[in-house]
Amino acid sequence: MDLTALIDNFSKQGLDVKDLVVLSGGHTLGLAQCRTFRDRIYNDTNIDQGFATQRQASCPRVGGNSTLAPLDPSPAFFDTRYFSNLVMKKGLLHSDQVLFNGGQTDNLVNTYCGNIRVFANDFA
Repeated sequence: MDLTALIDNFSKQGLDVKDLVVLSGGHTLGLAQCRTFRDRIYNDTNIDQGFATQRQASCPRVGGNSTLAPLDPSPAFFDTRYFSNLVMKKGLLHSDQVLFNGGQTDNLVNTYCGNIRVFANDFA
């Protein structure tokens, strides 16, 4: 899904671009199954290759669909590492990485990346 489609989906729910970015920051917690990020780690070009290789080690091209990987490096902590990962092209999900890919949401990602207080306040 591209950024425009994500924005449209959020807009249909009465949410704006800021809502999209800050609510996506909820991915600072938790895990994802291999089947949800396989295409990204094998086919996307806007991904850090070291990160892709690391994820490929536990998520093969075929099988392992339910193998879990953290959505960010600290999946049990509410922090800004999710946004830092996006800046470094290490977003696990394609739908996350589109938030930092030269588009209109880059500035918000940068803001949240560098300021936990702003992110936590907006998320609340």
